[in-house]
Amino acid sequence: MDSKEALVVFEGTKIRRTWHDDQWYFSVVDVVRVLTDSSIPRRYWSDLKSRLQEEGFEPYDKIVQLTLQAEDDKMRLTDCANTESMFRIIQSIPSPKAEPFKRWLARVGYERIQEIENPELAQDRVKEYYELKGYPKDWIDKRLRGIAIRQDLTDEWKNREIQEQKDFAILTNEISKATFGKTVGEYKKFKGLDSQNLRDHMTDWELILTMVGEKATTDITISKDSQGLNECRDSAVEGGTIAKNTRKELEQKTGKTVISSENYLHLTGTKQRKLVGEQADKDNETEKRYQHS
Repeated sequence: MDSKEALVVFEGTKIRRTWHDDQWYFSVVDVVRVLTDSSIPRRYWSDLKSRLQEEGFEPYDKIVQLTLQAEDDKMRLTDCANTESMFRIIQSIPSPKAEPFKRWLARVGYERIQEIENPELAQDRVKEYYELKGYPKDWIDKRLRGIAIRQDLTDEWKNREIQEQKDFAILTNEISKATFGKTVGEYKKFKGLDSQNLRDHMTDWELILTMVGEKATTDITISKDSQGLNECRDSAVEGGTIAKNTRKELEQKTGKTVISSENYLHLTGTKQRKLVGEQADKDNETEKRYQHS
């Protein structure tokens, strides 16, 4: 899982999802792309919707349009379906991947139910994910702590009239620019990344300074009782500036820049496929538990 809210991976392919109406909704186009290997999955989905309607399945009752991040990094409305509706759609797509995908989908849904009941499981799964990809243990500890600090910050923003994804992105960019002098997109380009999560490719000090900036932003936001985008943006700049000052002092003492083009792309590929493979023998039993839960 790339993040708790954004992406899950099936056989090395990313599928967008979002938490809506107390359940996961998955991008239908992404699922169609995985199952059909179509070069124009949107056209395939358009034709399939018409056929499903003829068969008595009402797509417009089952499918909802939710905002997801597109390939150009912009937030766009996308056809999404919950687990139950997605099973129905999958049944109408002739594909050798259909059965393993259904097992995977059942496992993803079941794991979320478990995580709601016991939040520590979510952290354990993220830790296992990074371990199987080959990240160093001390890096994983920092990454997990950073996730918790980030969650505290986004929760605070949600309580202060920040709801749109684009506003979260604006505020995150303000912290990043103040801390490192680069927006998230600029930093990803500097590190040679494409659709990867920037934080998964940060060095120890980059992770630490990101935590400093976001923790400082949380505390300043609370202290100033910042409300709305403009006030929260001011607090984000102030929080990032605290992290920048820490970075500058460290760089002055060590004579080395903290901002690094280093990434962890060498850990992807075969180890990602290993992660998926090691889950395959668990899918059948997990699916049974999910169906009876």
